[in-house]
Amino acid sequence: MLDTTRTTAPYEELLERNRRYLWNPFTQMKGYLDSEPVIVERAEGVRLVDVEGRSYYDGNSSMWLNVHGHRKAELDRAISEQLERVAHSTLLGQGNVPALELAERLVEIVPPGLGKVFYSDSGSEAVEIALKLAVGYWRRLGRPEKRVLVSMRNAYHGDTVGAVSVGGIDLFHSEFEPLLFPTRKVTYPYAYRFDGSQEECAAACLAELEQDLDAHGSETAAVVVEPIVQAAAGMVTMPPGFLRELASLCRAHEVLLVCDEVAVGFGRTGPMFACEHEDVTPDLMTVGKGITGGYLPLAATFTTDAIYDAFLGEHEDLRTFYHGHSYTGNQLACAAALASLELFERDALLDRVAASSEIVRSRLAHLTALPHVGEIRQRGLMIGIELVRDRATKETFDWKLAVGQRVCRRARELGMITRPLGDVVTFVPPLATEDSDLDAMLDILEQAVVEGTEGVV
Repeated sequence: MLDTTRTTAPYEELLERNRRYLWNPFTQMKGYLDSEPVIVERAEGVRLVDVEGRSYYDGNSSMWLNVHGHRKAELDRAISEQLERVAHSTLLGQGNVPALELAERLVEIVPPGLGKVFYSDSGSEAVEIALKLAVGYWRRLGRPEKRVLVSMRNAYHGDTVGAVSVGGIDLFHSEFEPLLFPTRKVTYPYAYRFDGSQEECAAACLAELEQDLDAHGSETAAVVVEPIVQAAAGMVTMPPGFLRELASLCRAHEVLLVCDEVAVGFGRTGPMFACEHEDVTPDLMTVGKGITGGYLPLAATFTTDAIYDAFLGEHEDLRTFYHGHSYTGNQLACAAALASLELFERDALLDRVAASSEIVRSRLAHLTALPHVGEIRQRGLMIGIELVRDRATKETFDWKLAVGQRVCRRARELGMITRPLGDVVTFVPPLATEDSDLDAMLDILEQAVVEGTEGVV
């Protein structure tokens, strides 16, 4: 049973420390500090407990990354046992046992053809590595003109300068434009906001990409895309077949394909990796978030052997990839990731995701009749509920009303933490959530959507 006894400093004291010392990410601090924010003290399973002893379901997997729940004994033990050996040693110019074991295990499970692993500390860094490798690859092949990157409008690939350059969410990115390098943007298929069918939306977006590559393919290094779900844009889901056709266009134009699986990898959309939905092997693939089960910072960039081989040479050839991070391949994180992968297999976790996904789909289906629910989008256990002022016309709410935030505040009052993406309410529970907990979380979500939109105009 979850212990809810308070053991730390009083809430008011901790909130004052937050006010005086801490700047929270993606947070308007004025409103945050005035809203009696949750301060988490501990957790167990799929619940978080604040310093007042209140318990909340973790309805967004602590930012889409928790897999097996909190305080998972096997993960705790793996980290503890590794700590008795060594916490960290550099991977620059030498190896370490967990990093090597994990690299082998990862190559066994990623889409076939991805043969090498380059570690980093976060999804943003994994994307930066992929971008550098894509440009560096063509340079080493004697084609330095292929250095421009194509990415998607409304994309989110992280917050470092390179990741923001291939991003496309104006609210997050526009003020940093002076820092960014130029990229070309094409349209991600957002069928709900397209004037036509899902198939017509996919065809139009593919035609736009093909036209771009026909005109500029000779100078294009790579196309960067979030496969199957464009997450931060509002859980926008790709029409069936789109990723496969996109990959074909890249091959036809001699352009690398970079698939950013930081949010969608490790079972989140159903299969282990989202690219598996359409049997696509990209040239470069990035992962993070769920790689350690949500325990420690770790990310990876996968490449084909062809890309790896392009960087091989003698010392005097200057083909080395000069990039790295101090904590690259950290032993504690790699040990956690290995234990997480063992749990995937032991617990048949992907089968659980498939079953849980159907529970969610069935339970939420009736919400589409509500006057302010425009669309419910789902792939596996990534769910977005788009709220609109008028369901018939798809008219949006005035953004100043912050309807998505209002619904999530109501969910918190009812005992579940989640976050909105504008007026898209997200639901991204831990993959290992038991059916009884999933039902309770869905009860809260449904009530919050109904009550949080009542009377809003």
